[in-house]
Amino acid sequence: MHKDQIKGAGKQVKGAVKDAVGGLTGNDRMKAEGKMEKAAGKLQEKVGQAKDRARDMLKH
Repeated sequence: MHKDQIKGAGKQVKGAVKDAVGGLTGNDRMKAEGKMEKAAGKLQEKVGQAKDRARDMLKH
């Protein structure tokens, strides 16, 4: 597992919390930040997966 996958998963969790808290408190800005952070986390996780696949292909 690549470090980008771990960091990306962490960002997704943090973003989900912000999104939920923003929704509960009516804070649209926090909710939007949460959604953006979740999206960035998903992208970072995909980058990590691609790096893992590339590394595996180079080994063979």
